[in-house]
Amino acid sequence: MNESRVRELGIAVLETEAAAIRELIARVDEDFARACGQMLACEGRIVVLGMGKSGHIGGKLAATLASTGSPAFFVHPGEASHGDMGMITGRDLVLAISNSGETDEILTILPLIKRLGVPLISLTGNPRSTIASSATVNLDVSVSKEACPLGLAPTASTTATLAFGDALAIALLESRNFTADDFARSHPGGRLGRRLLLHVGDMMRTGNDIPKSRSEEPLKNVLVKMSEKGMGLTIVVDEHDAVLGVFTDGDLRRAMDREIDPHKVRLAEVMTKGCTTVSPDQLAAEALHLMEERRVNALPVVGSDGCLAGAVGMHDLLRSGVA
Repeated sequence: MNESRVRELGIAVLETEAAAIRELIARVDEDFARACGQMLACEGRIVVLGMGKSGHIGGKLAATLASTGSPAFFVHPGEASHGDMGMITGRDLVLAISNSGETDEILTILPLIKRLGVPLISLTGNPRSTIASSATVNLDVSVSKEACPLGLAPTASTTATLAFGDALAIALLESRNFTADDFARSHPGGRLGRRLLLHVGDMMRTGNDIPKSRSEEPLKNVLVKMSEKGMGLTIVVDEHDAVLGVFTDGDLRRAMDREIDPHKVRLAEVMTKGCTTVSPDQLAAEALHLMEERRVNALPVVGSDGCLAGAVGMHDLLRSGVA
């Protein structure tokens, strides 16, 4: 293997595909806007069609549309003529992908699509092809050349189509005012979904699991509670459960350096007055950021009434998958 030659070939492929994408910028025109308008107006689903490599791009595009607020699914054109046309209704919109614009399997079902009366948007590499001519809107995704030196394997053409599809999806996302919360609801199982959906109130410790103490308690009693709760702190509250401060493992080390007697010292003498708190309706990811910023392992959770509602620790966040 000639290492230098291999690197040259790799760079050439990337340059060819980058050039193909740059050529598309001028084609984000009135037809692009019309296509977006029709997709926004669709009352049903966006049905994506494509054969071969175009089918792989179509599957990815359908998934991107669906996860960014535009309900969509992929239908294999070959299966469509054997029953799957029943998946397309009069409320839908069809998005057909074909580099040649003459894909037999799509041509076979074109009359059926026309009979349904649904809008047909095509992404083709030949604006004068049958599919392009039959479309309500055709988007030209042609490329000057493929990255394949033989000019045969779909490379630059599939990359360009994928990029143009992403442009459509993101333009629709913005037009729909699709938010991070909306995105999280489409991705509830992943780490991103957990970071955007889980709130402190969903995972905080409550009731008897909260490590809390009164300021007048002897330090020896407080240490027993801290050991039992295992959060590395106790939250100091008054008689109304208003948070006065905290006593942490770090406070204990500093107190021991002063050679205090835990049997005689009251918590008020060694606690940290005032502390960072979070509310139950804050995102768990925000609580994590605060812990990292303040270099603490747990935080008191204060409700809208100003009283202690719970406690959340770094280990709680780790178990939930937020961290």
